[in-house]
Amino acid sequence: MFEDRYGLPITTSSTDARDAYVAGVDCVLSAAHDDTDHLADAVAADPEFAVAHAAFARARFVLADVATARKAAATARTLAANTTEREQSHIDALCLAIEGKPVEALAATHAHLSRFPRDAMVAAPATGVFGLIGFSGRQGREPEQVAFLEALRPHLQGDWWFQSVLAFALEEVGRLDEALDLIERSMTTNPRNAHGAHIKAHVLYERGEDRKAYDYLDAWLPTYSSKGMMHCHISWHLALTALVLGNAERAWRVYEAQVHPGGAWGPALNVATDAPAFLWRASLAGQAVRPELWQQVRDYARRSFPKGGLAFVDVHRALAHAGAGDREGIDAIVVELQERVAAGRAPAGPVVPQLAAGLAAYAEGDWPAAIATLESALTETVRIGGSRAQRDLIENTLIAAYLKSGKASDARALVEQHADRRPAVPVAGLV
Repeated sequence: MFEDRYGLPITTSSTDARDAYVAGVDCVLSAAHDDTDHLADAVAADPEFAVAHAAFARARFVLADVATARKAAATARTLAANTTEREQSHIDALCLAIEGKPVEALAATHAHLSRFPRDAMVAAPATGVFGLIGFSGRQGREPEQVAFLEALRPHLQGDWWFQSVLAFALEEVGRLDEALDLIERSMTTNPRNAHGAHIKAHVLYERGEDRKAYDYLDAWLPTYSSKGMMHCHISWHLALTALVLGNAERAWRVYEAQVHPGGAWGPALNVATDAPAFLWRASLAGQAVRPELWQQVRDYARRSFPKGGLAFVDVHRALAHAGAGDREGIDAIVVELQERVAAGRAPAGPVVPQLAAGLAAYAEGDWPAAIATLESALTETVRIGGSRAQRDLIENTLIAAYLKSGKASDARALVEQHADRRPAVPVAGLV
């Protein structure tokens, strides 16, 4: 029986299938654009290769191709009976998430890793700020993520993928020196890891090293395929860093070509959140935003997420409507979110409609309402998911509202309250 890169047995008798599977898994773990090609080759070489079908399902799922992912997951489940106990557990954990059962998937992931702690492919969906823990809606999800990964450290500490995801988790709780060391080691081993490049950008952002972040991303991004899953989001980081450094022309050029709907290629989750986030931050920094850009972003949100349901996306749906001046649209979103909370269908709780209402108040120039609403929601913003860098949009909006209402001392106090991070705060009028 063959083994994967982590020394775990896999049920196939085909060398070609094994090699394509190992390459495909590494591509999934590094967000390389040819992951599905390798995994398709694996199942072509051995149509009975169950874990390869499960990996293909995972690769399509992260690209939001849910129909294809679920079809492949069903095939993996059918074939699982002829595999080892480890592979059956592996397939179950991956497929539960694809089947829309995140709570059950996380429980299965914990159970699986307690027995097979080197199974990176099963661990991966629970990592990052968009993973099973990141989107759990729990207030303590950031330390929970660290604890999840620390349990795996004795088994995976020399692996480039593990070093990168642990670096991300440590950065999100303010352990920046450890995070920088880990991500540097990871990227030395695999400099083509797109997830790793993204995580390095986050670490440098938190350290306030915007010039280093800009130079790194400016050199790294051209080496990454524009078809890669992370291309839109890494471009978003480059555009924001250019904005912070005062290079507005470059920021807008990157945004319109690589982040804005129609220019960007990537999962709808990234485009629908990164595009309005950039426009809003540009406005906070004093840039004029053309109305048609907001309208296009709002229309994209309507098409891509007509019903919402994911807290992080819902906040950005509200943001897109607020930026476009669509009061009727944002009022409908707030009502929808409140109804979901009342029905017990909102893991993140009432903070989501609160944030939507606060952003709407800011867009209308109602500074007292924006301040009151955003202040009350700020401590629970972590529940919507996303990174600290992404959630800084809420804090920066509150800072801008303070400044616009003549409360400069409150704005400075909010900036200075962080002892464990030093990100730039590109808000016009902030001294």
